[in-house]
Amino acid sequence: MAAEDPRTWLRLGQVVSSRGGRDRGRYYLVIGFTGNMVEVADGVVRRVENPKKKNPKHLQPHNLVADEIGRKLRAGQMPANAELRQWLRLLIATMGGAGSGGSVSQEADV
Repeated sequence: MAAEDPRTWLRLGQVVSSRGGRDRGRYYLVIGFTGNMVEVADGVVRRVENPKKKNPKHLQPHNLVADEIGRKLRAGQMPANAELRQWLRLLIATMGGAGSGGSVSQEADV
């Protein structure tokens, strides 16, 4: 049975966290797809130049998306690592109930 395409339930710029392994609990933004793998980066350990390729089964999707990052990626532009770090800080703070600024979209839990 073929694996489900992660593009059907993940978006570019979406916040995900690792479910297992050495990076368990680490937050990332989705920056691309390669076959049935998801490319994620956090701008610190995994930079945009060397994203981590993760099996989508090992990712926990969250209902927050950095719209600006997604727009850049769809336009073929690579965001700066500093932008990823900034958006992750903002989105993680939003998940914790803190106030937010900037363009953040919330969608229903997947």
